[in-house]
Amino acid sequence: MIRSMTGFGRGEYIDDVRKVTVEIRAVNHRYLDIFVKMPRKYSYTEEKIKAAVKEGLSRGKVEVSVIVDNYGISDADVRLDKDLAQKYYKALTELGDTFNDAEFGAPSLSLLARMPDVIRTAPAEEDEEVMLKCIIDAAGKAIADISRMRETEGAKLAADISARADIISDIRSRIETRAPQLEKEYAAKFRSRVEELLEGVYEVPEERVALEAAIFADKANITEELVRLDSHISQLRAFLENKGREAIGKKIDFLIQEMNREANTIGSKSNDKEITSMMLDLKAEIEKIREQVQNIE
Repeated sequence: MIRSMTGFGRGEYIDDVRKVTVEIRAVNHRYLDIFVKMPRKYSYTEEKIKAAVKEGLSRGKVEVSVIVDNYGISDADVRLDKDLAQKYYKALTELGDTFNDAEFGAPSLSLLARMPDVIRTAPAEEDEEVMLKCIIDAAGKAIADISRMRETEGAKLAADISARADIISDIRSRIETRAPQLEKEYAAKFRSRVEELLEGVYEVPEERVALEAAIFADKANITEELVRLDSHISQLRAFLENKGREAIGKKIDFLIQEMNREANTIGSKSNDKEITSMMLDLKAEIEKIREQVQNIE
């Protein structure tokens, strides 16, 4: 199945405690390159997220964003350091005794609470296994979403490439029809040039004309290139009709390079204006397919 490498997907997990949102964006890339953005406290889930993405996507530069909203519980804990408070209490009491300050008395609770690190906040501890399941659930939905979009875009790419394959096949057929005429035209041109040079003094032997025409035909023969081009077109159509999950963008790209190689050889061997013109049209269509193929997974 043809799939585009570009796309966007979004997935959510919601329960009474939290909402997890995962967004995935993907663009063209030679290989699969995954970058994950998330709060640092959930970094332990990164490798699992990447593994999930690799199962659903084969190529592309993929950016995964993870957003977690905890609305059922606070995302911070308040922690009391009793030992530190006792030390502050003892130190403040000794300070009052040292200066014999009767008004000072025992340190107040409000004073102790304001002392550094007696009361402090820290991130709330969460069950990592629970959070991993929540994030992977949302990631799975985002992967399914972007996969649907990539398949939809891929179907459009396949339709465009298929139409261009038809054009290439038509041009190839016209070249194949034109090619056999070249030997006859060359023979006539050769006879005309020789007769012009000899000015009618000597009659050109037909066997000599036939030999020259045969030599030219052998050098200009493009049958092999036309056969290979036809085979490449058939392979391209087979790729477009493939319903499997295999990423085939690289294979199609290589096939297009081979088609372009055949077109160049046809142009260099034919030595004919009409075929050269058709070959240029052929290369133009191949180049358009090549541009589209760069977006195929």
